Formats: sequence, C-alpha cells, structure tokens
Amino acid sequence: METVDRFFKISERGSTFGREIRGGFATFFTMAYILVLNPIILGSAKDKFGHQLDTVQLTTATALVAAVMTIVMGVGGNLPLALAAGLGLNAVVAFQIAPLMSWDDAMGLIVIEGLLICALVVTGLREAVMHAIPQPLKQAISVGIGLFIAFIGFVDAGFVSRIPDIAHTTVPVQLGGTGTLSGWPVLVFCLGVLLTVGLLARKVKGAILISIVTMTLLAIVIDSTADIKSWGLTTPSWPDRIVDAPDFGLIGHFSLFGAFGQTGVITVVLLIFTLILSDFFDTMGTVVGISAEAGLLDDKGQVPHLGRVLLIDGAAAVAGGVASSSSATSYIESAAGVGEGSRTGFSNVITGGLFALALFLTPVLTIVPLQAAAPALVAVGFLMMTQVKGIDWDKYEIAIPAFLTIAVMPFTYSITNGIGAGFVSYVLIKTVLGKAKDVHWLLWGASALFVVYFAIDPIEQVLGVK
Repeated sequence: METVDRFFKISERGSTFGREIRGGFATFFTMAYILVLNPIILGSAKDKFGHQLDTVQLTTATALVAAVMTIVMGVGGNLPLALAAGLGLNAVVAFQIAPLMSWDDAMGLIVIEGLLICALVVTGLREAVMHAIPQPLKQAISVGIGLFIAFIGFVDAGFVSRIPDIAHTTVPVQLGGTGTLSGWPVLVFCLGVLLTVGLLARKVKGAILISIVTMTLLAIVIDSTADIKSWGLTTPSWPDRIVDAPDFGLIGHFSLFGAFGQTGVITVVLLIFTLILSDFFDTMGTVVGISAEAGLLDDKGQVPHLGRVLLIDGAAAVAGGVASSSSATSYIESAAGVGEGSRTGFSNVITGGLFALALFLTPVLTIVPLQAAAPALVAVGFLMMTQVKGIDWDKYEIAIPAFLTIAVMPFTYSITNGIGAGFVSYVLIKTVLGKAKDVHWLLWGASALFVVYFAIDPIEQVLGVK
C-alpha cells in the first residue's frame, strides 16, 4: 500500500485511499449512463448500406474501451480523469458519417482522428490550433452540439416527429406522431425528462443514471401490464439472466482508408476535421477544468504532465475506433469523483474496474428503451447549452457566427454544417470590417475547405464531374 501511495502520490496530494475509492465509485455512477446511451445512439443509426450495429456488442465495446483507457489515464497521467465514448462525437458518427459510408469505414475515420490528435500533441500543433479558433466560437460549437443532441432525444423518444410530405403543410415537425402526445412510451419519456431536470436542479449526484434506471423499471412494469405495439429499438422486458459473457464481435472491425473510396476526399477531410475539432476542445476544457477543481494546477496554471494526458486522450480515440464504439474522450463527469475527494489516478483504477465489471452485465444494460434513455440526451443538451453565456451577443462580429453555428446544427441535422457556417461567416465578417489580419491562417484554411464543401455540387458541375 505504501508503494501504491508513493506511485499515485495519494498522501502527497492530501488524499486518502478511502477518498480515492469513494471518488472512483462516484465518477462511475455519474457517467455509467454512457453504457446505455452509446449503444442506443450508434445502434439506432444505419450506414450507407442499411446496416445497423448490434447493441449487445456495442455495450461490450463501450465498457471495454472505458475500462482500459480510464485505467491507462490513471496509471499514465495520474489524474482523476475518466474516459469513455464521447456524447456529441458519437452523434456525428451515427447521423452524419455512417450514412455516407459503411460502419467499418466510419470507424476507420475515428482511428485516423485519434492518430492525428496524437501527432498534434507530439508536434505541439495542438496548442496552435487551440489559439486559432476564438473562444466564443468554441463555446458556440458546444452549444450547437447540445441542441443537436437534445433534438435527437426528442425525435428518438417520439415526442417530436416529421410530418409526412403527403400532408401538404409547411410545418416540418410536429408534437408526437399525430400532432398530439399519445401512448405509454411517450409518457415514460415525459416523466423521465421531469425526473431528470428535477434531480439536476437539486444537484443530485448521478441524476442522469438515476433517471435512466427509474424510467427503465417503470417501462418494464408498463410493458408487462399494458398492450403496447412497439417501444422502438428496445423492448423493456426483464432478461432471462443478469450476467452473461461479453460479446467482443465488433472489436477490430474498421477500415482505415475505406472512406476515401466511398466518399469524396474533400468530404472525408472535413469529416475528420469535425471529429478532431469536437474532441480537441472538449478535452482541453475538461482536462483544465478537472485539474483546477482538484487543485492540481501548478503556479503557472498548467496541468501536470499535460502532454502525457493529451496523448492518452488521443490514444483513447484510436481505441474507440478500433473497438467500433466511437471516439473515447475525457469526461467532465469526473468532477463528481473530485467532489468526493479524488486527487490522483488511483480513483481511475476503481472507476475502470467498475467498467470492466459492467462487461458481464450486458443483458441488464440492453433492456433500456429509447424513451427511458432519451431524457438524458435532453439533459446533456441543457448542460452543453449553459456555455452560451460566455458569448458576447453585443459584439456582432462574433455573435453572428456563433448564432449560425448554433442554429445550423440542429436545423440541418449536421454538426459539420454548423461549424462550417460559423467559420465562413466569421472570416467574412472579419474581412468586411477590415480585420482580416486578425484571423489565424489555420482558420482561413478551414474556411476555404468549408466553402468547397458547401459548393461541391456546382463545382462538380462546372468541372464536368456530374
């Protein structure tokens, strides 16, 4: 125990084994919802060829990556910073990338993204890119992703639906399936939203997980007593067994360069850029925020062993692609563990061990219906939306690009489109105001790529490609 204490600097950082263990449990129970949400988000989407990923295999892959990379971060980075499949990133993969190619190709892009992030860390370019994009635009991207995730939650739960074209109406979406809310599944979703927001308002730790578990149990009771035609992707019925051997069938199913053959090079480059951007800045904010909360920043405000921490985070993205569970990243929910006293990577060993245990509980984790999990998407959307307060809405040169970034994402069901709208408008407005020199050359390059991306159809016609 003394050796472990010295290795993790538990006593040196003013912590104890008891605090680290409690913190490890708190972090796990706060972020364990990803074991339910990630399989639902990825499993509900289809690739270009109409294939869907198996939710049981997705649960195994999600738990495996979270377990391994959380322990690696604890041992290698010695920070109380857990990792798992990133919300927002998995939405990009499911609803934007997969429809353009096969699942293997999509996961190959995740691997490339992770490798590029590692390269950026090694070369020092990661900080250069950080400085290239204005902070308000970074916040707008997070807010836009939050609205996008919330919209997905409303749609998946059946609270919102698209009005068929045959209805001959200018209204694109409606309440429920017919303009009104009906059916037990939607009631479960509504009650789940109310429970989740109530727990969040009370600042109850593990609010999201508590809501998912409670609504799942309610859904099981309702399904066993009421005549329900369909719950959607998952029917909430108690499994024949609680423990089962993990299914590693998705591990290793990725194609590193297959996407370039399925989709145009420009589109693939922009998709990779979007993945890097989302992962890139969320990680930086999370790492600094958790380290500051734990009182681990040095006199200059720097994170200890930052290069090593960022390298492990990049490796987690690679691991997520290899396992077909989407890009893994650092979790802000680690703050729950810090609140319980975590100050070292030893708490990660506890959290990672609990994720490893979850590998054998797949039958229980896969009975959660969309209607019980979707309130968590709405809640996460709210949490990401709170960053909107950091944007100066009186300063039009940043407010307009921020607004377009936020609005275009949910309205076009595309995170890439939102980022592109924000970048292009920012560069344009800066130029119109005679401040072109204030724009970093990396932002000019990214905006040029987005212009080509948005104008790809007329460009192809001019070049005679179509």
